[in-house]
Amino acid sequence: MQSTQQRTWRAGRFWWDWPQPSEAAARPLKHLSAVIFDLDALADIECSGHRAAFNAAFAEVGLNIEWTVARYRQLLALRDERRRVAAELRKRGVSSECDVLAELLVDEICAAKAMILDETILDADIVARMGLVELITEAFGAGIAIGIVSSGRRTWVEPLVRQLVGEGVVSVIVTADDVPHASAYQVALAELGASARDSLAFAGSPASQRKATAAGLPTVLIDGDDTFGAPLRVSDCQRVHDTWRDAPKPSAA
Repeated sequence: MQSTQQRTWRAGRFWWDWPQPSEAAARPLKHLSAVIFDLDALADIECSGHRAAFNAAFAEVGLNIEWTVARYRQLLALRDERRRVAAELRKRGVSSECDVLAELLVDEICAAKAMILDETILDADIVARMGLVELITEAFGAGIAIGIVSSGRRTWVEPLVRQLVGEGVVSVIVTADDVPHASAYQVALAELGASARDSLAFAGSPASQRKATAAGLPTVLIDGDDTFGAPLRVSDCQRVHDTWRDAPKPSAA
């Protein structure tokens, strides 16, 4: 059973539809100092960027493999991309569990994919999830600091963020070139000068959600095909934050 700190707020259940305790409604909302977005929460980087690069890499090494969105989402259950490629090769009878040559093929595919991604991601069909750019704009106008964390390379993450949300809105971008992704949220908080208690995170995967909550951040999970059918507001973020902050925390005993 998930703890209150690790609850997931998904697009199908809008935050403003939640029943609110009358005493909570009577209190003013606590001020958020920062909102940190995993880049994969801001846009579907996995399917629109990584999947397409893998398909091009398969073709480059002479394999007739093309991952559909549905197949790629299945493979995302595996922890890293090498395991996903190896699982696909085994499924198609290209390799076996203990195939040394297959390890070299996986290396070749992943290396080709990394180069293709760097070269093509800014031209890929990647758009921000509906409503999130408007939310970022409103938060920025309200004086709330905006941070982005990503497991990608800074060479393409920074220009992609500018493409998605514009110039001068995001205060801090933390990438895999800066720190291990496990500590990206802590570094973002430090650079923003914000405390986890007064901030909110949007994670793009369950793994990223775990890292955000480990940093003490109340966290919203947005992954897969999640989109928002109505505009998100800063007040909605504050409501989620307050719900988490006021909820009883698990005992340390």
